[in-house]
Amino acid sequence: MLDPLRLRMLEHLQSPNSATGLAKVMKMPRQRVNYHLRELERHKLVEFVEERRKGNCNERIVRATATSYVINPATLGSLASDPAMIEDRFSSTYQVAVAAKAIRDLAVLEKRATSVRKKLPTLTLQVSVRFAGPEAQQGFARDLTNALAELTAKYHDESTTGGRVFEFYVGGYPAITKSDDAE
Repeated sequence: MLDPLRLRMLEHLQSPNSATGLAKVMKMPRQRVNYHLRELERHKLVEFVEERRKGNCNERIVRATATSYVINPATLGSLASDPAMIEDRFSSTYQVAVAAKAIRDLAVLEKRATSVRKKLPTLTLQVSVRFAGPEAQQGFARDLTNALAELTAKYHDESTTGGRVFEFYVGGYPAITKSDDAE
């Protein structure tokens, strides 16, 4: 699904279109476009909208199922990052692995919640902090760690039967402050 051609098709399908219309826009044979559309539809990245009569033919009109996508790291199988396999807990590799685990977990939980028509309870906090220097950054990390430990001690109850366990993670990284055309 990461084929650049299919990604371009998804971009063009933010507005509904047919294989013929998409072929014209992308300057490609309709048969090739139709093949890729069927694959995108099979993976539920494109959905059928309607059928339109055009001359002697019926055109299937489809559109992208979302305006943005996140790829579940589980699709990488054994190549996916695993936080348990990374020793350096202060590395960017570990942070990416933890974030990937959260994406995998949320994908599973969202699918389960949708199947029973329930809302998935989540909490997201995001903030940008400008530090005066390394000492302030280290102090913030220390205070945040202490505050999280205090909250965990206050609210975690191992003895409660039927209680609900939540996963929390906090990560910090330098903000991207300029674009780099070479990326």
